[in-house]
Amino acid sequence: MTSPTSPPVPDAELLRLDHQVCFSLHAASRAFGGVYRDALKDLGLTYPQYLVMLVLWEHGAQPVKAIGERLRLDSGTLSPLLKRLETAGLVRRERSTEDERSVTIHLTPEGDDLREQALPVPRRMLAATGLTLEELRTLRTLLARVTSALDES
Repeated sequence: MTSPTSPPVPDAELLRLDHQVCFSLHAASRAFGGVYRDALKDLGLTYPQYLVMLVLWEHGAQPVKAIGERLRLDSGTLSPLLKRLETAGLVRRERSTEDERSVTIHLTPEGDDLREQALPVPRRMLAATGLTLEELRTLRTLLARVTSALDES
């Protein structure tokens, strides 16, 4: 974790909790979770449900497999989440006539209407971070690079 211009960092120093990027990401994720919990309360959504709705609002009906890949969720996590959204009347599941194993998730009119109520959420989250839009874009770009590198390792 050194660059050609910085002095080497002793291994023991790298073991400090406050030097762990993974812990910083974990702490930020937990903090985001708390703010999202409050922001999504009026929508009646949990954060994982919100992510599913974002995918459907952006791309329309999607096979369960595609939603899982996009959100990096396995079927054991995604299936109960989709069932709760269906019970809430926000989505409906439809089996493929060509392949019974394939299920496509569709927004219901209520799920589609919820999008309007969700419009203020991203700006609320941006404000809560204390970052500018440009700083947030830079952070997202860096995190995408880290994720890609970790996926490849």
